[in-house]
Amino acid sequence: MFKTKYYYDQKTLSYRKVEINRSTQFKNILAFLLSSMFFGIITLLVLLNTPLLNTPTELTQARELSNFKLQFDLLNKKISQLNIVLENIEQRDNNIYRVLFETNPIANEVRIAGFGGINRYANLEGFENSDLVIETTKKIEILTKQIVIQSKSLDEIERLVSDKEKLLSSIPSIQPIKNNDLTRIASGFGYRTDPFTKSRRMHSGMDFTAPRGTPVYAASDGKVIRADSRSSGYGKHIRIDHGFGYVTLYAHLDKYNVRRYQKVKKGDIIGFVGNTGRSQAPHLHYEVRKDKRQVNPINFYYGNLTPDEFDELLKIANQENQSLD
Repeated sequence: MFKTKYYYDQKTLSYRKVEINRSTQFKNILAFLLSSMFFGIITLLVLLNTPLLNTPTELTQARELSNFKLQFDLLNKKISQLNIVLENIEQRDNNIYRVLFETNPIANEVRIAGFGGINRYANLEGFENSDLVIETTKKIEILTKQIVIQSKSLDEIERLVSDKEKLLSSIPSIQPIKNNDLTRIASGFGYRTDPFTKSRRMHSGMDFTAPRGTPVYAASDGKVIRADSRSSGYGKHIRIDHGFGYVTLYAHLDKYNVRRYQKVKKGDIIGFVGNTGRSQAPHLHYEVRKDKRQVNPINFYYGNLTPDEFDELLKIANQENQSLD
């Protein structure tokens, strides 16, 4: 490109060299620089307000936002997995534990109830990802409520287990005299011939024939409420309160091995076979009472008899013979 420039002079009808002084040159350069700066700023502002160009800060924020979205997606997947686990626990709670302990299941409406009333998530609205944040927050709160309900349910089950253990330890469950010490089963529960009047009357327990001094065992855990001979016909006898309405009675004893108000465990020796009171021969008269009503003791020997021994005992106990008291 030619550095020297010419112009056509109409007066002289000839070309003349363009003379540019330093002042004009400076003004031209300054005008060029100002116009370039102006258009540069305008271009930069346009680019900054379009998605075509992002600042480093915006790029960092975009990466963080993308990471947050990924974390929320992972969190929602974990919540879904926790819901599956919790649902399994709830089903076992309702269909196994509560059935086993004979208590009402928790209704699904109670377990999955949401939160009503005022808008609880107003402070989370107005953002780009508000829907995602609000939905995740709702899931977490509902899951938290379900976990609290299930935790309280398990606390209740724990109490029921404790009560069930106490109940099982209270139910008379062993024969009061060992089979090796028995001479025979003299009489069972039901109508039997009275040895004194020879008439049929209700025999409210079972008679175990054994030599005098044979150990008598507590049928279950409990507390001795009587150990005396002040009850007509029973002679020296012991009564044990096992709780939950169960009381056992051991009559015609020779002597005691416990005292009143003493706590005993299943299998403790509480006394010894005798022939006191209204008795024809050394034996133990044994009764089981539930809620002050006499019941058949044959149903309470599952703790120390084999099935064959129990079947044999059942046959003997059902024979209508003469009782010993």
